[in-house]
Amino acid sequence: MPAEYETFENIYLDLSKESGKCRFAAGGVGWRPSKGETTWTMTASEIQAAHWSRAAKGHEVKIYTRTGQIIQLDGFSHEDLDRLRDIFKNFYKLTLELREHSLKGWNWGKAEFAKSELYFNVANKQAFEIPFSEVTNSNLAGKNEVAVEFASAEGAGEATGKKNKKKKATAGVDQLVEMRFYIPGTVKKGEDEDGSGAENEVAGEDLNAATLFYETLKEKAEIGEVAGDTYATFLDILFLTPRGRYDVDMYEKSFRLRGKTYDYKIQYEHIKKFFLLPKPDDVHYMIVIGLEPPLRQGQTKYPFLVMQFKREEDMDFELNMTEEVLKEKYDGKLQMHYEASAHTVVSQIFKGLTGRRVTAPSKDFHSHHNQSGVKCSLKANEGHLFCLDKAFIFVPKPAVFVEFAKIIHVTLSRVGGSVSSSRTFDITVKCNDGVEYQFNNINREEQQSLVDFLSSKNLKIKNDLVEESTAHIVAALDEDLDMASDDEVAARPDRGSADEDEESVDEDFHASSESEVAEEYDSQHESSGSDSEEEGGDDDEEEEPAVSETEETEAPAKKKVKTSK
Repeated sequence: MPAEYETFENIYLDLSKESGKCRFAAGGVGWRPSKGETTWTMTASEIQAAHWSRAAKGHEVKIYTRTGQIIQLDGFSHEDLDRLRDIFKNFYKLTLELREHSLKGWNWGKAEFAKSELYFNVANKQAFEIPFSEVTNSNLAGKNEVAVEFASAEGAGEATGKKNKKKKATAGVDQLVEMRFYIPGTVKKGEDEDGSGAENEVAGEDLNAATLFYETLKEKAEIGEVAGDTYATFLDILFLTPRGRYDVDMYEKSFRLRGKTYDYKIQYEHIKKFFLLPKPDDVHYMIVIGLEPPLRQGQTKYPFLVMQFKREEDMDFELNMTEEVLKEKYDGKLQMHYEASAHTVVSQIFKGLTGRRVTAPSKDFHSHHNQSGVKCSLKANEGHLFCLDKAFIFVPKPAVFVEFAKIIHVTLSRVGGSVSSSRTFDITVKCNDGVEYQFNNINREEQQSLVDFLSSKNLKIKNDLVEESTAHIVAALDEDLDMASDDEVAARPDRGSADEDEESVDEDFHASSESEVAEEYDSQHESSGSDSEEEGGDDDEEEEPAVSETEETEAPAKKKVKTSK
């Protein structure tokens, strides 16, 4: 007579950090960690299939449920195989299938889409598998390249099943966050070689293999269309961060960005901040959405999404939901029909679906031109700095959010000695975590408005502009004194006989002396033009009319600049 249950020690559930005790019985399967009281159970009726294979901590039993969920039990020894075969045969009337992994180390093979996983096979053996529940995003990174993104540690709180478990990919210290597949060539639409089951819409139509892989993965992993219809769809919205135009589909619990290259699905629970900011150009409005975890595009992370709308653009919009749903779930939060400016409609619908409060600029700050923000630059990026009631925010790229509670002090300074620098100044914000942000090239007209605002928020201000101005004045005075004394010494040797010409005429000066000076001056003039005479060969220069002594005395400067013809 078989035992009522079988127990195994040191078993890990779904890549858990701690091992526990696993028990198989006729009624189902259970697992309890060695330290803790949280118990996981599953009834026998939920089990659809089971596989045995090598794994990270020995051997694992992978259980597939009827709802598409995958359970991994790792830590078995090779000697447990026969025992587990009997358990599944006697308790669950199932055969424990053996799966061998390919150990060739090749990075090329064939992808196969199953019900719950994507298999990558090398030489007809499974190299690895990707559960669809772990895929968070996918996009076409190139003509023949598909990028697949997985759950990160920040998103570990998402529910993956009835037991509200964490994502398996976040259980370990090291995490795989992205994988890329290079898929060359084309395929006939309707072919099912990779198990995609694509519909043959047009017989014999060629389709890019990477595109077919991407579309199939989106469908299997439910990245694109999610359960239920869209409540709202906004077409061709301009995004400043990440740059491009996207269609925005809004569902009950998430929204989706559809672009030419990238597609993203973002849960509403990941939205932590929401801002509506009037751009200081009096032409545009910006909607800024703060995400945690941030949106990833390859190696780049975007903690903020920045949308831009024209101020005068109007929108007539009606939600795609019934009156019953509107009254039951969003009573007082949403309206069935909207007719207002585009930025107002989009912000109100986001607010109603996400439940996040819309933050606007502080009413305590007005720039010199009566705007809510000031133009400046952060490193090499130009943007606008907005003053909120409890924080600064710089947009569009890179978007920076600095809370007043984290600021140690704010320093006003001017960097550089150029003439243009006197028209601008810089603000350096030092935070208690050691990070500094320097906002450069702020118009000098905004100085007093910013100082008044910072003072009203009780922020410590260090004004280096006054010290710099005093230092420049002292330096300028010293320089003027030095230049004056240098001019006195260098005046005569630099100007030559011109200083003598400007002196007052001596009454004892004799005509004979004047003629000598004139003859001497004329000789200097001739010598200075000797080069021209030699080149041109014009001997008539000596026969020019003589200038009287009176003219020489009254206007010596004119004779100095006389040139030879």
